[in-house]
Amino acid sequence: MEEKKYLKWYNKVGYGSGDIAGNVVYALLSAFVMIFLTDTVGMNAGIVGTLIAVSKLFDGVSDIFFGSLIDKTHSKMGKARPWMFYGYFGCAICLVAIFVIPADLSSFAQYAWFFIAYTVLNAGFYTANNIAYSALTALITKNNHERVQMGSIRFMFAFGTSMLIQSITVGMVAYFGGGAGAWRTVAIIYAIVGVISNTLSVMSVKELPPEELNDSDADKKSDEPEEKYSLIDAFKLLIHNKYYLMICASYILMQIYSATLNMGIYYMTYVLNNANLLGVFSWAINIPMIIGLLFTPTLVAKFKGMYKLNFMGYTLGTIGRLGVVVAGYMGSVPLMLACTAIAAIGMSPLQGDMNALIATCSEYTYLTTGKRVDGTMYSCTSLGTKLGGGIGTAIAGWLLAFSGYVGGAAVQSASCLNMLHIMYLWIPMGINLVITLILTRLDVEKANEKILAAKDA
Repeated sequence: MEEKKYLKWYNKVGYGSGDIAGNVVYALLSAFVMIFLTDTVGMNAGIVGTLIAVSKLFDGVSDIFFGSLIDKTHSKMGKARPWMFYGYFGCAICLVAIFVIPADLSSFAQYAWFFIAYTVLNAGFYTANNIAYSALTALITKNNHERVQMGSIRFMFAFGTSMLIQSITVGMVAYFGGGAGAWRTVAIIYAIVGVISNTLSVMSVKELPPEELNDSDADKKSDEPEEKYSLIDAFKLLIHNKYYLMICASYILMQIYSATLNMGIYYMTYVLNNANLLGVFSWAINIPMIIGLLFTPTLVAKFKGMYKLNFMGYTLGTIGRLGVVVAGYMGSVPLMLACTAIAAIGMSPLQGDMNALIATCSEYTYLTTGKRVDGTMYSCTSLGTKLGGGIGTAIAGWLLAFSGYVGGAAVQSASCLNMLHIMYLWIPMGINLVITLILTRLDVEKANEKILAAKDA
């Protein structure tokens, strides 16, 4: 029997465009905040890395907290849309604040300014916005094929935005005269773009009423009051879902991977001696990724699910990154670009069906406990983005400091150049290998089918 369709094409595209807003924040910070702070503001990379890592201590609690609040929200806009809409205004303000650190402040005050703005952005406003955005996948449609389509379209916008920001930011900063003032102007422009795209995304969809979301549970009466549960209860539901833990680990690793590659500005500048190559490698990553996302819904249908497709895809992604390692030591930029593209193609299915995978994981919790915690379940996307991206950036800062990196220097030491090879070549390949191993166990679709079959028996 064909699943009911809930969305028009413009709902899916409108929803997906919301990731322009998210990646205005994520791509700018992950790719450029470290080099802005070290080479323009003059901060120490190791200290910045430590501040970012300490900031992440607030994120785990805030993710589950906001996820629980979304689950308990009842408004005319629904559960998630108000958090997505209002949360982004704070994101925009904090993003600009990071890039307007006053030059006349003491070093301690500058570090404190960055830490406060970065923490409020990530643990507060970005968390509320991003969890709500991801949770909409489960709240505006019950059709799994539409959920996969939404995920694919969303990440097309995400990778397209990331590619654009990595390609034009260096040139924009130069166009506006370089220095702190130029970075401030660029941050303001990006923040305005983010506010506009986020607003359009919020207004392009509507959430389903609770009675329609829950009507698949034959044992639950329509007039039965909604069960209340605390933040601790929600946390217990998450940690007792092994598939959630696997998805969460994979998502964090995926974001560490992205953050590590975004630190490629250092590799391009000091190893390949051309900072503009960051944009070229961004195209080699994002264009194949977008192409792969286009075909992900069709491939999921062909493979009759996400499990085999995701595993086979990441196997190819790991092989591709191994090719990048070999090409990097050969000094062949064209071969590096080709292998980068192969890896991106292989990684695209998991990116495209991740939201649908989380929705399926949420269904597992519902089938096993009778409790629907979609907002809390989607905390793994915000947690993964912030924790993974932050850890990746922090690790980069620590490794740069350990290797003896000197901000703004024309030439770096041999130890620093060796470290840049490890950061850009070896760490991403290792991360892909670990994710591939996790995916061998992530067959939540089959688990749900067994539970439903047992109930029908």
